[in-house]
Amino acid sequence: MNANKKSGFPMAERFSFTQRYFLTTLFCAFTAIGLTFFADDFDHANIVMSLLLVVLLVSVNLGRNCAVYSAVLCVILFDYLFVPPKFSFAVNDPQYLVTFFVMLVVALTTAHMASGLKEAAADASKREEVTQALYKVAKDLAGALTGSQVNEIISKFILEQTASKSWIIETQDNKIVNDDMVKGSPFSIESHMATVALRDQRTVNSTALNGAEWASLYVPLSTSRRTYGVLSVSNIENPKISLKMIEALASLIAITLERLHYAQVAHKTELEIISERLRSSILSALSHDIRTPLTVLVGLADSLLLVKPTLPAATLETSRAITQQAMRLSNLVSNLLEMARLNSGEVKLRSEWHHLQDVVGASLQHLNLALSDYQVVTNIPSDLPLVEIDAVLMERVVSNLVENAAKYSPKGSRIEISAIEHQKDIEIYVLDQGSGFDETKLEEVFSLFVRGEKESNKSGFGVGLAISQVIVKAHRGNIYAENDSSGGGVVHILLPKGTPPVLEQEASA
Repeated sequence: MNANKKSGFPMAERFSFTQRYFLTTLFCAFTAIGLTFFADDFDHANIVMSLLLVVLLVSVNLGRNCAVYSAVLCVILFDYLFVPPKFSFAVNDPQYLVTFFVMLVVALTTAHMASGLKEAAADASKREEVTQALYKVAKDLAGALTGSQVNEIISKFILEQTASKSWIIETQDNKIVNDDMVKGSPFSIESHMATVALRDQRTVNSTALNGAEWASLYVPLSTSRRTYGVLSVSNIENPKISLKMIEALASLIAITLERLHYAQVAHKTELEIISERLRSSILSALSHDIRTPLTVLVGLADSLLLVKPTLPAATLETSRAITQQAMRLSNLVSNLLEMARLNSGEVKLRSEWHHLQDVVGASLQHLNLALSDYQVVTNIPSDLPLVEIDAVLMERVVSNLVENAAKYSPKGSRIEISAIEHQKDIEIYVLDQGSGFDETKLEEVFSLFVRGEKESNKSGFGVGLAISQVIVKAHRGNIYAENDSSGGGVVHILLPKGTPPVLEQEASA
């Protein structure tokens, strides 16, 4: 594909334009003069065939133009040297005019077909060379591990094939090419033309930039899924010949970049899975090791409250504080164990139809000590439909949300737990009068171990909301957080309504 590649006429490539015509003239002239020595022994038909052979040889070795020239020249020499009167262009017998015409037609046809076949063979050879080169570069690209390696392989290939420089602009679906993306390029890049190629998904070529230190050709690197950038090429010697090859090369580059992209995604996902498994294993191990002494601590703290005779007031207050903190720590450990089990996939839902009043009541009873300094208000309609849930897990969700609300609300403030029936789901929300959530982290509050700056002075590991989200998602529901207009935070839970069973008393009515 290089301009210096062979044309298919090896003899012609060694001589200039003038030299080729001079050689054609000598070849035809010496052949015709040599045949004059056998003019008395050879029939004119044999002499004509010999001259046509000369035209064929010229066609094969010196190209189409020299072949046409030799065809005309051989007819002229045949007339001058062999047709009576010899050494004259006069023709006594009119039949020779037909001979001249047939000879010229046959010579031109021979020249055209022979040179055409030679050129076709040369083109086929060139295409085979290009195919082999593309096959080799495809093998090299298959082994590339980074974008820089791809750029290096392509730059070397294009330099060898077209004597041009190239550079890959990686954009990752960005529809605009700016100067920051082309740092390191061996030539200047026209950002507007690269953007047009990227946006319109077409090859952009500017012949005005050929010969300058600018990229003149921009080819988008696109697959059926996405666009990965633009291939820029400068100083193409023969753009008409090399354009198709470069577009085919761009497809190979795009496929390679897509492979690298998905390999990177797969590697990242694998690391995340391994990291999550390791973290869950550590959580499970630590939680089990902590739970045993913690159970003993809670039991001893409770026993102090039952000692007879009753302990002094100060000691009882200390005992209650120990019990409260031990219960809080117990809840934290339970959350860690629950998260470890949920992440490992060991916990399966035991769904039954329950009334939300029972679930919320059980949760509040569990948090009785922790909520003693707050005004807890429940607003759950008695005619609210039953919901199909795992009551134990949903109690954990409500407990986590209420405990989280109490943790970030001032003592004596109000915590509201309400439920509302919608057309397709049941909504539960927990509203507090604290400082609310960080607006920039509303999407992150449900991530494991993620805590905002406002939470940095509070106890806890940042797992309560993460556990709640996992459990709610397992119930095919949704959970999200926002800030109330009053300034506090509110967490919403949406559970699908389903079709609850008909109670016996309703059936009898």
